[in-house]
Amino acid sequence: MSGNGRRLLVLLACVLVLACVAGAAVWRASDRAHAKDRVQPGGPTVASGAVSLTAGGPQRIVFRSMAWGPHRDELATVPAGDPDGPRTASGVKCLRFYAAGGTGICLQAVHGPVSDSYRAVVLDAGLHVTRKVDLAGIPTRARVSPSGRMVAWTVFVGGDSYAGTDFSTRTSILDTRTGALEPTLEDYTVTRDGSRLRAADLNFWGVTFADDRHFYATVATGGHTYLIRGDTATKAAVTVHGNVECPSLSPDGTRIAYKKRVPGLPADAPWRLYVLDLATGREHATAETRDVDDQAVWSDDHTLVYALPGDYGSDLYSVPADGTGAPRLLTRSALAPAYLP
Repeated sequence: MSGNGRRLLVLLACVLVLACVAGAAVWRASDRAHAKDRVQPGGPTVASGAVSLTAGGPQRIVFRSMAWGPHRDELATVPAGDPDGPRTASGVKCLRFYAAGGTGICLQAVHGPVSDSYRAVVLDAGLHVTRKVDLAGIPTRARVSPSGRMVAWTVFVGGDSYAGTDFSTRTSILDTRTGALEPTLEDYTVTRDGSRLRAADLNFWGVTFADDRHFYATVATGGHTYLIRGDTATKAAVTVHGNVECPSLSPDGTRIAYKKRVPGLPADAPWRLYVLDLATGREHATAETRDVDDQAVWSDDHTLVYALPGDYGSDLYSVPADGTGAPRLLTRSALAPAYLP
């Protein structure tokens, strides 16, 4: 083939690549536009308005609204007494969210022409951005300490599901007062039964704060998961209980809600929602018998709130923490709730 012929083939190949890139960009833009225009049949009423993370007045819930329409994925709020009622949408979009003490952590997608990147955004009580941090993977968990000073998040840096074993996570903690960022908990010294865990496969996720210094989280190694209690001052942690994932500390600090892998369940749906008494080490199942792949939230000292798959992404359910009662649908088309006292 002549030199001109080869140059022509190269030119044609470049044109085809550019056409594919342009087509992908158009398809993504079109898909987003159509999603924005669709309105969920029989869905909740959603209107733009001011959303604040300031405590005071009747208790409210702030969450990611999953309802189809122009406000999908925005942070929205409803009265805790009317959790499936009309929503006020903020205009701030998050994939994962949590708030406490007037501080919010919002894990966002940054849409590009071909692929997305992700970032963590710290919000003040008025949802104004105070800090941005680029993320190394897909957002999955987020928490804030009760005072609002410390924030934490977990992302998938390999894989995109907790169901199997072929995944890797990275968990970071940020001090919003000093600006100090711990990019990964893998630098912590972890002790189990008096001996340091030195395994190369240590994997951390799902922080829940006790205060501005102490937290609980999950660590995995050798195919097993453990609840750890960590200390941000000493950069050390100790295992507390086995077979614990995505812990959530009760408001009174006495119990941990978590998802537990139960033998005999399907490999892609292995979890049940459990509660651990930290003083006695006793655990019990809640009345929720479906697979719960979420980091539950305590709406008060007696009730757990969590997400399950729904027609438009996910719905929020509640169940008593003591193992009695029955699950009930709380809020349709919602994810990642935070209760503001």
